[in-house]
Amino acid sequence: MTFEEYQKESRKTAIYPNIGDNFVYPTLGLSGESGEVSEKIKKIIRDKGGIVDDVTKKEIAKELGDVLWYLSQIASELGISLEDVANGNLEKLKSRFERDKISGSGDNR
Repeated sequence: MTFEEYQKESRKTAIYPNIGDNFVYPTLGLSGESGEVSEKIKKIIRDKGGIVDDVTKKEIAKELGDVLWYLSQIASELGISLEDVANGNLEKLKSRFERDKISGSGDNR
């Protein structure tokens, strides 16, 4: 499946107020779901000595799917192709790597 296919299919399941003119709702959802991923990782450290078992991997994968869904809805709300987001990110990272700027801070390094 491509990002384009995912974005199109996931949009069919999007039900929230003012869909098509509401980037705030999926942005808040993304924040919540990424927090759930963080919580699962935290509990691996706290409760499992940093060891990731298969059950926990599956739970994290589900949360990452939710993160992807909300990310896709934000992109759709803003008329941005998720495929373009992925390609643009790889181009940016490749450029930083080639210029030895992977480390450090700042959006435009």
